[in-house]
Amino acid sequence: MTNNFLNELLRLLVVVVVTVVIGVRSSIGAENVTVVNNGKPGCQTQCGNLTIPYPFGIGTSCSINPFYSLECDDSYNPPRAFTGMLNSSSTSFRVFQILETELHVNGMIAYKCPPSNGTLDSIVSSKGVTFLPHPNSPFTLSSTANFFSMAGSCDYVAPVLTPRNYAENITCRLSCYGRDGDHFEAGVCSFSNGCCKRPIRYDVEKGFSLEVELLENTEVKLHSRCGYVFVGMEDSLVLRYASDYSDPAFVSRTRDNVVMVVDWVVGNQTCHEARRDPTSYACLYNNTDCVDAPSKGYRCACRLGYQGNPYLPPGCTDKNECAAKINPCNKKAVCNNTVGDYICTCPHGYHGDGRINGSGCIANSIFTLLPFKLTLGLSLGLLFILVIGSGTHILIRKHKLAKTREKFFKQNGGLMLQEKLSSSNIGSGFNSFKIFTMDELKKATKNFSQDLIVGIGGYGTVYKGTLHDGNVVAVKVSKMVDDTQIEQFINEMVILTQIHHRNVVKLLGCCLEAEIPILVYEFIANGSLLQHIHGESSRLSWKNRLRIATEAATALGYLHSATSTPIIHRDIKSANILLDENYGAKISDFGASRLIPMDKTQMSTLVQGTLGYMDPEYLLSSQLTDKSDVYGFGVVVAELLTGEKPLSTERRMGERNLAKYFANCFKQGRVLDIIDPRIFDEAPQEQLRWVAEIIHECLDVKGANRPMMKDVAIELAGIQRKATEMSDDQSNEGNMNSNQDEVREAWNSQSDCVSNFSFTIEPR
Repeated sequence: MTNNFLNELLRLLVVVVVTVVIGVRSSIGAENVTVVNNGKPGCQTQCGNLTIPYPFGIGTSCSINPFYSLECDDSYNPPRAFTGMLNSSSTSFRVFQILETELHVNGMIAYKCPPSNGTLDSIVSSKGVTFLPHPNSPFTLSSTANFFSMAGSCDYVAPVLTPRNYAENITCRLSCYGRDGDHFEAGVCSFSNGCCKRPIRYDVEKGFSLEVELLENTEVKLHSRCGYVFVGMEDSLVLRYASDYSDPAFVSRTRDNVVMVVDWVVGNQTCHEARRDPTSYACLYNNTDCVDAPSKGYRCACRLGYQGNPYLPPGCTDKNECAAKINPCNKKAVCNNTVGDYICTCPHGYHGDGRINGSGCIANSIFTLLPFKLTLGLSLGLLFILVIGSGTHILIRKHKLAKTREKFFKQNGGLMLQEKLSSSNIGSGFNSFKIFTMDELKKATKNFSQDLIVGIGGYGTVYKGTLHDGNVVAVKVSKMVDDTQIEQFINEMVILTQIHHRNVVKLLGCCLEAEIPILVYEFIANGSLLQHIHGESSRLSWKNRLRIATEAATALGYLHSATSTPIIHRDIKSANILLDENYGAKISDFGASRLIPMDKTQMSTLVQGTLGYMDPEYLLSSQLTDKSDVYGFGVVVAELLTGEKPLSTERRMGERNLAKYFANCFKQGRVLDIIDPRIFDEAPQEQLRWVAEIIHECLDVKGANRPMMKDVAIELAGIQRKATEMSDDQSNEGNMNSNQDEVREAWNSQSDCVSNFSFTIEPR
């Protein structure tokens, strides 16, 4: 019994002691509120109702420098503070309020009043305003807080001029109601009381000037009111009566009511620049940060959790957030002040941050915690299973994909190609043939995006791709492949890698990891010859057309005659002749090409090609020769010469095929009648006839009568050289013959471009 009594007494004493300690701590905290030191010691910090904090002060000795010096005029009751340092003129501004970043001063007013006799020459009164800060001034007019407000008559405009000579007229459609008080609504500036507002939209930091002027061609009437422009905060202009506009005291009364906002800084440098000079740097004291102003200069500010004047020693001191008036903690929590911060502690049985603006203190409950823990545990378990399952699925899928790609690689002759490439000594670098992976091409074409398609033909789709090294390529995805011809396909592809001619699109590599092999070519950026001939914006000159024909003929002749194994393109057409950035011709699309064994002059194949360009002899006999390419080339040159399409329903029956149409016109001696009008005046008729004769020979229905491609190339080169010499007034037959000899010599030397790589190809 006695022991229980002693225990209860001891517990009571502990509670009393704890309560007293907490009470003493709280009372000490409540009294420990830092008093902000506003001004320098011994300096006046109050002028009437205005408190003046440092760096401002009354007199130069009490301010940080003369710009911040204010005057306190005791002739007013109560006294008023003024500054004469905002404007380079002698204008003084009354200071209403000093904030951390702003000065609130009286606004500026410009006005003009009409004469009493109604004549323009007898303006009774007017006043303009100029705001031009001193050089290196820490003050700038706020372009976000201030507005131009125009009031009074409808007959005025206010031109504003800045130091940058940027002028803008302040004008708006004012209400002309209310001369006699009718329809006038008292209040802030609005249309209903003959007033309008305009934001300050241009740079006024360096100052401005404005005057009120009459609008042009305005008839001044006896009853016209004065026109006013106020510079100040948006809603600080208040109008009472319509008679305000004719009240002589209106200007002086309104000047004290309109408040203008001026931004201030303590220095015109950035914080980074100011710290370099400790003698002028203002943010030197304890717990003070430097803050860059939005437009220019910097200011000093107390750090979070501190208070005081950052411009005066000792700087900013700890702010006791636990003081009774500002206690930020929940009523159940205990507030503990720390240096620069505070902690709210919830009592036992509660949880939360304890703050009023936070979660506060929430009572713990086993009935609420248990379901939460169970739910969290189940969720984490399910998430773990999901992650493991997804990871396993991805790994299995990647393994299957790798197996599939390996299968396609072997099926498409990848091992055979690697063996032949390793034995052919093709070379190294970007120009060497490369076997690409599917991942490389997917990345290059953004997963074969539809947006990167540059062409769709009979043999596949071509995508524009960018390799990891930045090189742009053309990626051709074929539509079909013959599984029985894989070995022949590999042999032909290796042969194509040996083609090194500036007018033939270079085969850079392939990808064999897809079901159908994918080929990678160099990318030619200027589109096809088809687009440039038949496009609405086509502007190909005669010289360019002649050069393109010559280059294409040279390339075809090279394929037919100068390679170790002759190559027949089998689908020569304007769509398969690409143009580079200099309009140089490039033969492309070898999807239908065939290699001709050295001991064969022709071979039987499945007929392939494009109607309008297809050799009629090959179409009937299926016997493919290099003369089939000559025929297709003749159609292309006919396109260049006439601008006509290979097949057109716009031509009459029997001449819808361009080859027949051209042949008929040639026989009738009216080739010049079908020349493309876009080049007719530019091209000499003699050159047109020469080219027409070449076309006629190429389009002969009998292949044996057609010329060899290398002969066509030599003839076209001669005409091209002739065209150049004629433009220099040096045309003669000897020059033409000499040029043809040079072309023949150059042609014979082209065989040096072919590597020594060769192997036997069995006839098909």
